[in-house]
Amino acid sequence: MALKIETFSNKTGGFSAFKAIGHPLVVKKAVALITQLAESGPIAIFDPQGLANAFAEVHDCSRLQINGCYVQDVEMIGTKIFGLEAQSITKLSPSMADTIFVVTFDAARVIENISHILGSNAKIFSLDDMRLEDTMLTNPRRYLDPLNFATNFAFFRDTETNHTRLVSANYWAGYGAKDAKIWCRLFSSTGDVLADWEHCLDDKVSTIVIDSVEIRHRFKLNDFSGQLFLHVVGAAGHDVVKYALDTYGNDETALSCTHDANAWPADLYGGLPAPNLGEKVVLWVQNSHPCPITKGAIGLNRMGDKDIVWLDKEIPAFASFPLDISSLLPDVKWPAQIEINAGKHFVRPRYEITTAQGRSRISHPNVERSDLKTDAKIPGLNTHLGKGYLLPAPILPCKRFKTTILPTPMATNQENLPVAAVAYDHQGNEIARHTFGCLKRNHDEYLDADLWLGSDLEHCLKAGYGHVELVYDFSDGGEADGWLHGLFRYEDRHSGHAAETSFGAHIFNSILTYKDEPQSYAGPPPGLSTRLFLRAGRKPQDALCHLIYPASTPWHKFSRTELILHNQSGQIIATENINIPCGGSLHFRYSESFDRASIAKAGDDSYVLIRDTTCRLFGYHGLTDRENSFSLDHMFGF
Repeated sequence: MALKIETFSNKTGGFSAFKAIGHPLVVKKAVALITQLAESGPIAIFDPQGLANAFAEVHDCSRLQINGCYVQDVEMIGTKIFGLEAQSITKLSPSMADTIFVVTFDAARVIENISHILGSNAKIFSLDDMRLEDTMLTNPRRYLDPLNFATNFAFFRDTETNHTRLVSANYWAGYGAKDAKIWCRLFSSTGDVLADWEHCLDDKVSTIVIDSVEIRHRFKLNDFSGQLFLHVVGAAGHDVVKYALDTYGNDETALSCTHDANAWPADLYGGLPAPNLGEKVVLWVQNSHPCPITKGAIGLNRMGDKDIVWLDKEIPAFASFPLDISSLLPDVKWPAQIEINAGKHFVRPRYEITTAQGRSRISHPNVERSDLKTDAKIPGLNTHLGKGYLLPAPILPCKRFKTTILPTPMATNQENLPVAAVAYDHQGNEIARHTFGCLKRNHDEYLDADLWLGSDLEHCLKAGYGHVELVYDFSDGGEADGWLHGLFRYEDRHSGHAAETSFGAHIFNSILTYKDEPQSYAGPPPGLSTRLFLRAGRKPQDALCHLIYPASTPWHKFSRTELILHNQSGQIIATENINIPCGGSLHFRYSESFDRASIAKAGDDSYVLIRDTTCRLFGYHGLTDRENSFSLDHMFGF
């Protein structure tokens, strides 16, 4: 059963209220509040902001004796709150209840406004009774300020053979944050608390590294496979906690990189690949709330099919469960895709693929939107916006890597995908085009770049690498909404190690705008600049990066891109300038981009800020390990 909570709006962004109600540090306070309410006899619920049902969704309120629910929003009168029909607050009288539960934070002003309605002896409780301590708040004066709940979860595991490392930067310092810190809580697979600690940040844009090996040693822990909760205190500029998560092993058989978890639980996720021959695909279901996930609340179905198979298992609060998708869908195989019915129980999850050769990799599906409608204007956008929406992804150096392309439905309204793939060499020259046609929602068509581009890939790509763009193609009909996605899989021809990444389309590098495109993370569209984070890793690993200069319309002939090397403390060590042709790409390694002296001076856990004020670049990053394994996912900026 899906949780009836509001977590995110594509118009207004994420909601902080559900984070405040379900924060790990308020669970005990919530239990104490409910106990007091239960012991007070019959109570009246006053729900001025529509938070009561969300509170009841994540906390057990079955002991409460409720004799009425009241609202001040006229449009909420008659709706169901705690299962009762909501009434106007003007109908509340002192004779109806001795105890009032005002379901809001910063409640003093709200309570003052209804003081003439309440009896002089009424006991009044509010959500302020379960507030975080002020030391955990960036802005104590406004409790639901999104900056107070700059939180996220991360898959976190450490065993004798598998480890995780979370890497980011204190980008809040770049917006003026001072004395910031990250409060961390590590949960076990059963949801038990293994450790709490604070990770203090300086006032520079320095590297943040949280390594499972170091945490396990510090707290003397046994093996764990759980999740790490992060709460940034003192944030500025961004309430989104972004990171790269590297998973690595004692040898080259385990290495992968994934983007942050996307802090808002969703109803649906798409782009989960079914297992190929000899593979096992595990979906890590990690409960993001202080209430259990009940039996039958999580389900899987083949994308495009309506028959959902539900998981007959309860998952405790903040616990993690490795769901072998073949246990629910034994007959669904690659290249079929799986739809995850998540019911807002967890943030964007991880999935882990283990091959018959014992190699493993981790990646993430994406949020599947349920609010989109077909946009009849998109087929005509090329008049003004050239290519319009496009999704760029690498064609990695073809001598070493094989590239596979799989379009993925990522919205509930997408019954068809009118899509084509266009290949470009590193200079931006189109070298091939493949029309998928109008794919069905349950399609199983993918594109093997070897078969597509032919045997002489190196000659075809000149530099040995390039990129592909998924674009709309209406030659066979079809509909579009701008939410075009794809999964891109890469396989090492020598070792068999693989990596995959998935993302969605945008309009790039056009002075003309359409809706919220070209997307900008710091203001209104168009977004025409770049600030990407490339972590350098730790020896013997070497960072790799594939930068793409996509352009929906002709833009500057070349990028003017700076690679700015910082040490772990955020000090600039060296700068290199690069120029990428419009519509082209650049594949490079960290070890080859700076001289040895600069790399030695930067040391471990350094990072490169990729900066360009003339155009928006799109990037992919990863690590290589002894030339036998590698990782790849899309980059994040700030």
